[in-house]
Amino acid sequence: MNNKRFDSVDMMRKIRDELSAQFKNMTFEEQKDFMKKRLEKTA
Repeated sequence: MNNKRFDSVDMMRKIRDELSAQFKNMTFEEQKDFMKKRLEKTA
């Protein structure tokens, strides 16, 4: 029986799916700017 409290694979897939939806209508430059700003927030 598997008693995981946190499923890292599931979390990674959810994050990837959310980013894919946000990036869908962005150019590559817009995607780079988005990620740069997002990473600056976490630093």
